[in-house]
Amino acid sequence: MLQLTPHMKIMVAISHVDFRCGIDGLAALCCKLFNENPKSGVVFVFRNRKATAVKILLYDSTGFWLCQKRLSRGRFAWPKPRSDAQNMRMDARELLVLLWDGDPAGVFNGQWQRIDVQEEKQQEHSHSVTNF
Repeated sequence: MLQLTPHMKIMVAISHVDFRCGIDGLAALCCKLFNENPKSGVVFVFRNRKATAVKILLYDSTGFWLCQKRLSRGRFAWPKPRSDAQNMRMDARELLVLLWDGDPAGVFNGQWQRIDVQEEKQQEHSHSVTNF
């Protein structure tokens, strides 16, 4: 089982690729489309022409993983390029949303803020006392 973590570098091919390609063919595309070494630990994501299937290529220091998901119905909401680039970077939460048949464009990309629980409780208590 593969686990996607926030520190992983994830690269997505914008246009479709020939899904007859296996590990060797996709590894060659990593060099061509991404200018990356396929054994670098980067997660590479590809789609078919109809956007009904996704392949993920990853090297984990012992060998390659090639994972594929094909939707029963519908299409993946493939990310739109910000320019005429052949690829783009994606974070782990965006890829998870994409793989679960969602639209990664709607994923929150802001910074999370820590909330002090004690301070929050004090504010609630003071608010309830003044409204009594």
